[in-house]
Amino acid sequence: MSDIQAPDIVEHVSPLSFERTVERLLDALAKSGMTVFAQIDHAANARAVGTAMPPATVLIYGNAKGGTPIMLVTPRTALDLPLRALVQERSDGKVVVAFHPVRAMLRHAGVPEEASARLEPAQRLLVEAIGA
Repeated sequence: MSDIQAPDIVEHVSPLSFERTVERLLDALAKSGMTVFAQIDHAANARAVGTAMPPATVLIYGNAKGGTPIMLVTPRTALDLPLRALVQERSDGKVVVAFHPVRAMLRHAGVPEEASARLEPAQRLLVEAIGA
């Protein structure tokens, strides 16, 4: 179930808790053979400096087989790759998975549609993992 669809960001509401959503995404990425390069827990970082914020984690993930050919042709795409997804618990209690749609994101760098479309399954995997 997709709540927000805009040219620069897409949000999908997860029917799962925040923790379970993150677990599902990590499991799906691992099973697909992708690498999770980083998991940034913004709420934990906020707590470390005495500030509270709702749960928010960014996953940076991908596969060199998909991203490297694009970066070789258009090196500045390395600013946007690997892919990123934000899992956050909103103030209304809903958990969402958000990301920049890969085609639109890479179009700004001059990547042809057919090349960026090859990365769409990596984002679709996230949506399928949460049953959205």
